[in-house]
Amino acid sequence: MTTTENTATTAPAKRSLFRSEAAQKLLAFGALIVIFIFFSLASPYFLTKDNVIGILLATAVNGVLALGVTFVIITAGIDLSVGTVMTLGAMTTAVSITVWGLPIPLGILVGLLTGMLAGAINGVVIARMKIPPFVATLGMMMIARGLALVIPAAIFGSVRPVYFNDHPLFGQIMMGSLVGKLLPSLPIPNAVLILFGAALVAAFLLAKTVFGRYTVAMGSNEEATRLSGINVANWKTLVYAVGGLFSGLAGVMIASRLSSAQPGLGAGYELDAIAAVVIGGTSLSGGEGTILGTLIGAFIISTLTNGLRILGVPQEWQFVITGVIVILAVYLDILRRRAR
Repeated sequence: MTTTENTATTAPAKRSLFRSEAAQKLLAFGALIVIFIFFSLASPYFLTKDNVIGILLATAVNGVLALGVTFVIITAGIDLSVGTVMTLGAMTTAVSITVWGLPIPLGILVGLLTGMLAGAINGVVIARMKIPPFVATLGMMMIARGLALVIPAAIFGSVRPVYFNDHPLFGQIMMGSLVGKLLPSLPIPNAVLILFGAALVAAFLLAKTVFGRYTVAMGSNEEATRLSGINVANWKTLVYAVGGLFSGLAGVMIASRLSSAQPGLGAGYELDAIAAVVIGGTSLSGGEGTILGTLIGAFIISTLTNGLRILGVPQEWQFVITGVIVILAVYLDILRRRAR
């Protein structure tokens, strides 16, 4: 084979590498490193143990939400309800433990099932009733927000937080540190272990199971998937149910972190979760995405927010900067798809 033929053979391979999902993840990871170095040099308070732990805690809840959203977006769908479903899951967990007197494990199960039920309803409305995902999940967002306010009002006569004052062990789910007991110099909160444990489960589901293969297939070409004999409606409902399950888990985590369930807390969380997924390389057009990319995106969001806050940047400008980054991430995905 001549040198010219060798060049012609390797050039497409190099171009395909730069257009791949791996390139998107490397770009996101590189951006995370640059952001981390920039804020470390810009402020002496950024690279402190307490601040790094704060970033990890902030990433934990948003990261778990983003894991569930990843499955949905890979199917070319969207879920705007994850934030308020998280709040509803926190509220049902709190009521189950503090009012109904259920043991903490059963209360946690109630919160998880609350999120899974809300996700399954989204799936049925989208897959069976053919309501567009944007509209269906927008409706669920308002329903969940309303129920999170109705539940404490019905029980206590007013809309107020539900506290875990008599259940200090519940707060240790997030704020305790199993690692810190073994290595006192490394007090990593349990929340981080939960996040990475959930990520491992999500990665296994996406890469090693029929559920994951069908999720990608539906996002790549739903009609071809249906014609191949797969019950798209059932599998899509399951995808949204799994997404809701992760929202329920995030609800348990945030209730544990705050030692309370705050009825109006979840608004806006869905935007950070979707932003993390998009920044991590999952395509809004469906058919591709990775759990690792989502984790990187979640760390970018939390690190950026934390660093801007330390530098004294007003919150409104924090929103502006995050929005610009999301737009750039989507534009890069568009360019990558055009190149392929």
